[in-house]
Amino acid sequence: MALLAALVIFAVIARYFFSLSWKSLSEFNTTLFAFTTFWGMGINVIKDEHVIIDILYDRVKPAIKRWLAVVNYGIVLIVTVVFTYQGFLYLGVAGKQISQGMEIPMYYMYGIMPVSGIICIICIIIKIITFITADLSYFAPKNQVLVKDEPN
Repeated sequence: MALLAALVIFAVIARYFFSLSWKSLSEFNTTLFAFTTFWGMGINVIKDEHVIIDILYDRVKPAIKRWLAVVNYGIVLIVTVVFTYQGFLYLGVAGKQISQGMEIPMYYMYGIMPVSGIICIICIIIKIITFITADLSYFAPKNQVLVKDEPN
């Protein structure tokens, strides 16, 4: 991410202050952004840092939470399998083209989609196994604030 930020700042300064622009640098920045985004898919699953709407989830019993989580990740698994499959199909078609900026085959750029999909599938399966085998205390509310009784 630091490399991406530095390269984007450099490209912006070069373009606006010195009227210099490099097609290959712009394409590399776009590719680097895609790589960091797609690599984050599996990491977000493992670290539970993905977007979730948990207003109802937090109000159910831990035993129900376990199976809601398994169903939720099952749905995410299906979507990720479709994404990965489509990524392979797209790679077969668009990967044969040559990029305009860096002049390399596009399968180097588009290859991140199926690779990150496979990594994400593995992470989702690990998460589902964790949910199934975890103790119910794993699903107990983690963000409840305990209020002590005030002495009268």
